[in-house]
Amino acid sequence: MESEDLVKQELEELLKQLGKKQRFEASVLALKSLLQSSYPSASPSLRQSFYSVICRVATVLKTRYTAPGFWNAGLGLFELAYLLVSEPSEKEHLKACIAQAREHLHLEDNPSLQASQLADNQAHRGYLFEGHLTVDPEPPQPQWLVQSNLLTTAATLFAAESSQASAENGTTQEDAANILQDLINRLEEVVPLMVDEGTVAPRAPPASKEVVAKLPVITLTEEILATLGKDAECAICRENLILNDKMQELPCKHTFHPPCLKPWLDEHNSCPICRYELQTDDHAYESWKEREKEAEEERKGAENAIRGGEYMYV
Repeated sequence: MESEDLVKQELEELLKQLGKKQRFEASVLALKSLLQSSYPSASPSLRQSFYSVICRVATVLKTRYTAPGFWNAGLGLFELAYLLVSEPSEKEHLKACIAQAREHLHLEDNPSLQASQLADNQAHRGYLFEGHLTVDPEPPQPQWLVQSNLLTTAATLFAAESSQASAENGTTQEDAANILQDLINRLEEVVPLMVDEGTVAPRAPPASKEVVAKLPVITLTEEILATLGKDAECAICRENLILNDKMQELPCKHTFHPPCLKPWLDEHNSCPICRYELQTDDHAYESWKEREKEAEEERKGAENAIRGGEYMYV
């Protein structure tokens, strides 16, 4: 029982790693090895835990990671699991996962080529890196890895300096200076990376001047005032609205005195009432918003896939 508890703990850890793109392939391969060694003698409860994690692999592949290397790793796992499971419903689901993986890898035209053969061929011909199969020489390290290595090295150097251990690990002052200078040169690349990995959103810049200039200006009529109510006021200056007042309207339909709204939009990019965001002139911020939108769509896709039948068991 104790050994099964250890296997379940390992499965839980692998489940967490599946959400990290850089660890996905290694986690799937570790899961495959654990499945091969522990599943045949596992209890029904442990077998269900294995199946749940395998379902999660399928969900992640369908909703997040599309590179061939990721699907190749998943195909090997699905094929092994298909041979081991005995539940008809599980076999049927794994059969569908295998078919989808083979279709994604364009193996349906060559049924004799198995995932293990594909992996062996690629191991001798090229490199498997970050989910991409290639027959070319080893590709250069991606920017995220270069930046991560720089930050890690810088932290090590600072720690070595504080403990006066530079001489012991062979680090010279010249080496430290060169690495730190390289880090400084890449700050424009590193800082966005740190923002991406963090949980705190970047500070919102002012609204785009062009967008603000095109906001419509309406004149308050008796009909509009009747709709707004007798106590209607500008939410910024708090003055009651009167007939023939000029009001600037945001896309969210909230209106404000133009002289009141301009200073606000010179500092913010959102409606003072509902926080609807206007476009900005800050390319980095707009790119961050786009990445957040894509990440949210991925999360919703994963949730929908789970609701569709791939439930997680704990």
